[in-house]
Amino acid sequence: MASGTQDLERFVRKALEKGSSKEQVQSALIAAGWTVEQVRSALSGFADVPFVLPVPRPRPYLSAREAFLYLVLFTTLYVSAYHLGSLLFDLIDRAFPDPASFTDSSSNGIRWSIASIIVAFPVFIGMSMKVGAELTRHPEKRLSGVRRWLTYLTLFVAAVVLLCDLITLVDHGLGGELSVRFLLKVVVAAIIAVAVFGYYLWDLRRDEREA
Repeated sequence: MASGTQDLERFVRKALEKGSSKEQVQSALIAAGWTVEQVRSALSGFADVPFVLPVPRPRPYLSAREAFLYLVLFTTLYVSAYHLGSLLFDLIDRAFPDPASFTDSSSNGIRWSIASIIVAFPVFIGMSMKVGAELTRHPEKRLSGVRRWLTYLTLFVAAVVLLCDLITLVDHGLGGELSVRFLLKVVVAAIIAVAVFGYYLWDLRRDEREA
């Protein structure tokens, strides 16, 4: 696969050196069987700058610092989202207590969730602002491999949570076990999952437009 990508990049470079336009190169490659995404990726490696030779664009690179920033960013996102849901679940349990439950262990859970959000969410906001500032200065980093992998992983997790949420709702509905307490928990989980999924899907599409 790597060899095929190198062949594609060499062809694009030589075609541009011969004076072919990007539109002509794209049409020829698509006709030869390359996908639109592969062709656009190869063409995007060269800037639209008038010069006797094709001018390559700066390529995104992975550094230990960049990996650290994104790992902290997404870890604090997961912690914040999980404990927000846990906190709201505990509050729902208090507002609609289960008559079959004889113990109330929600106090410790509420305290732990609040502490986690107080610590993790400001870190998430700070890292988001820092990463956003770097992407503004270096737009090519929008195509960073670690950024895209973690973003797609986040989309996957959010999609799984939403899918499991809907399956649980249907299962309880078929069993005639729907209650206000249960429905509120389903709504909370769905809102958090949809918010995370929607934001990062929009962010990916913005990356593709602006990178």
